[in-house]
Amino acid sequence: MAKKKSAAASAAVAPASAPTSAATAAADVSVATLDAALPVGANGSAYHSSAATIEAPFIEVYGAREHNLKNVSVQIPRGKLVVFTGISGSGKSSLAFDTIYAEGQRRYMETFSAYARSFMGGLERPDVDKIEGLSPVISIEQKTTSRNPRSTVGTITEIYDFLRLFYARTAEAFSYVTGKKMIRQSDDQIINYILKHFDGRKLVVLAPIVKGRKGHYRELFQQVAKLGFTKVRVDGELLDITPKMQLDRYKIHDIEIVIDRLVVKEDDRFRLSGSMQSALTHGKGTALVLDTEANKTQFFSRFLMDPATGIAYDDPAPNTFSFNSPYGACPTCNGLGEIQRITEETVMPDPKLSISRGGIAPLGEYRDIWIFQQLNLILKKNKASLTTPIEKLPRELVERLLHGMPEVEDEDDKKKGTYTEPFEGIIPFLQRQMDSDSENIREWIQQYTQAVECPECQGYRLKKESLHFKIDQKHIGELSVMDIGELSRWFEGLEERLSERQNMIARELLKEIRKRIGFLLEVGLEYLNLHRSVRTLSGGESQRIRLATQIGTQLVGVLYIMDEPSIGLHQRDNERLINALKHLRDLGNSVIVVEHDKDMIIHADHVLDIGPGAGIHGGHVVAEGEPDAFLRSGSLTAQYLSGEKHIELRKKKREGEGKELVLKGAKGHNLKNVTLKVPLGKLVAVTGVSGSGKSSLIHDTLYPILNRHFFNAKREPLPFSSIEGLEHIDKVIEVDQSPIGRTPRSNPATYTGVFTEIRQLFSSLPEAKIRGYGPGRFSFNVKGGRCETCEGAGLRTIEMNFLPDVHVQCETCKGRRYNRETLEVRFKGKSITDVLDMTIEKAVEYFENQPRILRKIKTLADVGLGYITLGQQATTLSGGEAQRVKLATELSKKDTGKTFYILDEPTTGLHFEDIRHLSDVLQKLADKGNSVLIIEHNLDLIKVADHIIDLGPEGGAGGGTIVAQGTPEQVAKAKKSHTARFLAEELRVSKYAEEKPDAAA
Repeated sequence: MAKKKSAAASAAVAPASAPTSAATAAADVSVATLDAALPVGANGSAYHSSAATIEAPFIEVYGAREHNLKNVSVQIPRGKLVVFTGISGSGKSSLAFDTIYAEGQRRYMETFSAYARSFMGGLERPDVDKIEGLSPVISIEQKTTSRNPRSTVGTITEIYDFLRLFYARTAEAFSYVTGKKMIRQSDDQIINYILKHFDGRKLVVLAPIVKGRKGHYRELFQQVAKLGFTKVRVDGELLDITPKMQLDRYKIHDIEIVIDRLVVKEDDRFRLSGSMQSALTHGKGTALVLDTEANKTQFFSRFLMDPATGIAYDDPAPNTFSFNSPYGACPTCNGLGEIQRITEETVMPDPKLSISRGGIAPLGEYRDIWIFQQLNLILKKNKASLTTPIEKLPRELVERLLHGMPEVEDEDDKKKGTYTEPFEGIIPFLQRQMDSDSENIREWIQQYTQAVECPECQGYRLKKESLHFKIDQKHIGELSVMDIGELSRWFEGLEERLSERQNMIARELLKEIRKRIGFLLEVGLEYLNLHRSVRTLSGGESQRIRLATQIGTQLVGVLYIMDEPSIGLHQRDNERLINALKHLRDLGNSVIVVEHDKDMIIHADHVLDIGPGAGIHGGHVVAEGEPDAFLRSGSLTAQYLSGEKHIELRKKKREGEGKELVLKGAKGHNLKNVTLKVPLGKLVAVTGVSGSGKSSLIHDTLYPILNRHFFNAKREPLPFSSIEGLEHIDKVIEVDQSPIGRTPRSNPATYTGVFTEIRQLFSSLPEAKIRGYGPGRFSFNVKGGRCETCEGAGLRTIEMNFLPDVHVQCETCKGRRYNRETLEVRFKGKSITDVLDMTIEKAVEYFENQPRILRKIKTLADVGLGYITLGQQATTLSGGEAQRVKLATELSKKDTGKTFYILDEPTTGLHFEDIRHLSDVLQKLADKGNSVLIIEHNLDLIKVADHIIDLGPEGGAGGGTIVAQGTPEQVAKAKKSHTARFLAEELRVSKYAEEKPDAAA
């Protein structure tokens, strides 16, 4: 590599007038080859053009030193599928994202004008000598795309946008009252209807000219006045047109011209007919009549109307089907599909308590205030008191306390001088506070609310008129909740079910919709639906959605960098993902994937293994080449892939306690009345293809039930019948992949709580006592000891208007977080900053005589995080690392032997060697008698479980049942299970590897 670098460098610096012989020869060959390939002109000379340049065959990185990289120089082939692998924390992401992608992004920004760059600030150049052959770079990371509840799979893939257009142009309207097809009315039918239903009533005939648009409309009012009209109705208010009249340009308005005001009589049919025709003309086919007595409007249209009931719909537009527009969104839930309800369970979580002891949670315990005095009087009248447990109060009385008493209680009260006002009720009072101007009050109320499906739109998010436009008997909401696979089948042969006119309009739209659905199927997401909120997607799912979008763009010559796209994907679906990446490569792009998956490594064109260890022990390229050559390299990754090393099976499975946790009748999402039996005191794996219902069963049903039982949590589980065996466990702990913090202030030391102990230690040192420093002096979150320029962050955040925020080192403290005086206090020669910069491995040695600190740090080392530093920013930790920090935090607590642990794909982001460490930790937990339940796709961890519960057989609607359960050996023999096929092969290889030593003996 060094030779290549020096040759390239010498060629780069050689003067044009005197090239070296090697460079000359190379130039001659390339020109000769080029000449042969070019067309010949009339004079016999070849055409040389800028389009005929030869593309660099490699991306060449020289001297990369970002984070833990040790002066790495590599050649990465372009136009290939390249996998970066290696032990977790070895420097794969530092090379892929922090070096190659960061430099690509920086060069892209340099193409902007100086004016544009002045808004964005500069991006720092990554610590690398040189990168050559770099294409435009697109990064597809694991981070969830959006936290917005309005963002759905349909909106981010644009499929829903095309569906809205499809429905606006081709759907047929049906009445929401009679269910009959809407018809278009003639002018005579409209007149007859008004004469029949409004006889003798005062009406205002209106012509709608602006519907739900922003603007000041000064010119429009002038035009209306020139037409001879003197009045308009603006946002429901009748106004005279005045000179220079205008509206608030930033608000949405509805404007109608007042055509006529009349009393409806058969004798005045001619006048009514003329007014309605004028209204329909100015309103472009639509008119309104306002009944002044009832203050109600009725819509009339030459377009769509139900003659039986008189209900009329406006002609559909794409925003009629948008839940993000006021013209399509359900008015009850504002297009969110769910509403926040204050329920009896959230207000009175523990009915065994009395009101004085905090039985009504928002009021808290008894205080001498008006509300408690009023409650006391009401209870006294009903022969109860504030100290009576709520469960012993009459049901009718509890209802009145919660929902109010509108009537005055008793005339006798006036004589006694007691309260006689009607009592509003706890729940109505809290509901009023939900609309408070104070953010603090709204946040306080939030803890007593529960999200429930909107009763108006049944969770479809759209108003009822929008849900009565149908194509082939389906409204747009029904298509949104179909699995992508089912939706794809619905679109098959749709042309045969549409009319000739619909086919003419929809031909191009159908092509676009099918193409985008096809891309989602290609990356293995057929189990998702368009209605699914993006917030609920895993990192791998959101990454694969963006991958599908990128395939759809059909770009060429781009460098794509991906971070473990196989996360959360079953082996069966892995093949499709690999094919999708190959498709991206075959279009003419370069694809770099940071990955641990065996199949992905074997199917790559080129593999780069970074190691040999993690953190400071990594940062070197230990092996590279095509997969066949790579397997013979002898690196740690190659040893696991070739079968030299393996995660050993336990010969004897745990017996467990003989007790079970039994969840009956789980019916949430796609679960089909499932009865789950979890044997306690064992390591249990829940498996199944992507979308089979694992998360619905464990994360959305079982965990909320346990959490509510042990900790009175507010989150509602999905529907279920009953649960048995709760008495056999004493607490539940869930370890998921959500970040341990979203700011650089959060780090492993603060999250695990060990930093509190470290600060106590520093404040107890003689130097600190002399200076009067308490533990707060050593906190970077409070004033006193921290650097005030960066407020203890060590970094300053520069807001980028068009790009993610950039963090740069604080120029005052140079990233050390504290002021000089604080750093003068030292323990064993190291300041508090030195301790935060220590790796977990070093910290274990450093704090060997501090048992309280050592216990917490040791568990971080045990889960394979010895390479990260105590003060490493939470924003730089991967999903798998964050999960292991959480796991270590829980492990450092003293377990009871009756704890129920739930882990959601703990192998995310882990190398085979790290999975072995993790497996040992989980086995130790189960050996102590605890129950460990893991949702997992990784066969290395599944095969060492004591008990497997496999869901399926397919994803989405085709899943939701338990297809196999038992020991790994029993499940491997199951006929219907997709997991069984892959598990059987894994067990066959593992058993062989395990039995070799016995044979030798």
